[in-house]
Amino acid sequence: MSIFETMSRLTALQSSADYPSTSTIIALSVFFSLLCACIIIGHLLEENRWANESITALLLGLCAGAVVVLVSKGSSSQILVFSEELFFLYLLPPIIFNAGFQVKTKQFFKNFTIILMFGVFGTLISLCLISLGAFLLFKRIGVTSLNTQDYLAVGAILSATDSVCTLQVLNQDETPFLYSAVFGEGVVNDATSIVLFNSVQSIDFNNINATISLKLLGTFLYLFFSSTILGIAVGLLSAFITKTLYFGRHSTDREVALMMIMAYLSYMLAELLNLSGILTVFLCGIVMSHYTWHNVTESSRITTKHAFATISFIAETFIFLYVGMDALDINKWKPSSASAGTSVAVGSTLFALVLVGRAAFVYPLANFINFIRKQDSSKIEFRQQFIMWWAGLMRGAVTIALSYNQFSNSTDTDREDLALMITSTIIVVLFSTVVFGSITKPLIKAVLLRNAKPSISDATDSPSLEYSRIVFIENSEPGDIVGDNPPGAPRRSSLRLLMTHPTRTVRDLWRKFDDTFMRPVFGGREFVPFVPGSHTGAADETPGT
Repeated sequence: MSIFETMSRLTALQSSADYPSTSTIIALSVFFSLLCACIIIGHLLEENRWANESITALLLGLCAGAVVVLVSKGSSSQILVFSEELFFLYLLPPIIFNAGFQVKTKQFFKNFTIILMFGVFGTLISLCLISLGAFLLFKRIGVTSLNTQDYLAVGAILSATDSVCTLQVLNQDETPFLYSAVFGEGVVNDATSIVLFNSVQSIDFNNINATISLKLLGTFLYLFFSSTILGIAVGLLSAFITKTLYFGRHSTDREVALMMIMAYLSYMLAELLNLSGILTVFLCGIVMSHYTWHNVTESSRITTKHAFATISFIAETFIFLYVGMDALDINKWKPSSASAGTSVAVGSTLFALVLVGRAAFVYPLANFINFIRKQDSSKIEFRQQFIMWWAGLMRGAVTIALSYNQFSNSTDTDREDLALMITSTIIVVLFSTVVFGSITKPLIKAVLLRNAKPSISDATDSPSLEYSRIVFIENSEPGDIVGDNPPGAPRRSSLRLLMTHPTRTVRDLWRKFDDTFMRPVFGGREFVPFVPGSHTGAADETPGT
């Protein structure tokens, strides 16, 4: 009897709801077939200046959703349902980590002031303007049931730029300054938008007092610095482990596995501690590329570099295909009884607010930076400001995920208006991604690359003659310098160098600190582990330098 009981239990297990159903297998087969089609079409359109993988995946997802709607005669369009958990926990981390792992750190930290100003202060300005504009204009359109929390949430939702699409429309080699500035701003912007969104949801608007702004500021600073410290700590821990234990002596697979798992662990720890996982995993990627990557064997370096890029590419394509298919979900459009004119008016209003909100901080902050910079070669030209404004107008999956979170679970306002906000957000995402994503590449070539002058990055890569002379004097021993610097003359202080050449001085001080204290403990470019039978070169370049 025991054999028959075992067989019956196995049969019951296979027929249970937990076992993958035929419809699930069919849906996944269709979805992975579409992923293959996206890769093939993207390869065929590689030289096309108007198209890229993100737009291809989005349009293919829309076509697949339309086919499902026609086949089901409008009763259903769901192959896979958009899930915030799937997006934030499984798809977004590898994309952001690979961006930090591959980013040119020299360019990124050179423009760190711009990135912070645009990513933090710019997001706050955009949130305030979008929220205020929605509050003043929506009632005239006919949307009257939203409350103060909903308006602030709209500002936070639409302030989140699409850093994923930025990776594909900007080229790190052709426009290094724009890539590092716009993408770096996008990462900080996404982290800031999510923090502000969560803060808005946690505020009790029935008991608003004068200290609420200070509480928001304190919460943001805590999350920003805590996330930064956590990302750096996990990256340094991985570097210390790989340097100390020499996994390559026995198995290079363990090296690769450890780097992947610890990278993902940094994101999970940040989410567990209610910090910004995006900022944490991005900085973890930068630290790993600077230290950990140099501590592993040559074969592991090649494997990790391509593995991270491949996983990121698949996740990016998956996201846009996912969003495109889910955009035609009938269940999201049915609850809204608004007319076509009202839907177009709300979507147009939101998009206009996005345009104004971004312009309101890009041009003033860029000109403020130009005002405090003395050298003309380091100033941001107007055409570069225009591209920074344009490239940051795209909205993506973060915007949709936050919109679902705010308006699909709320019960305080009219359900029809909530459905209208979700569908209007989808319209903004689709329009901005397809239109601005397709035009950005040719626009950059027309505005910047044709008869272009040396970019900011080119102008600041090599130090000026004055700075080189100052550093030479600073680093020379007494009696080494002959000429107009007589013996006994006072040497220039580090503080004066910091005031006159802040970026280059901080970079040189960091290099000295890194070579003296950090690399002996955590390894890095000069570290060459001895692995019998494996050639490991110290001259390999970091993934992002």
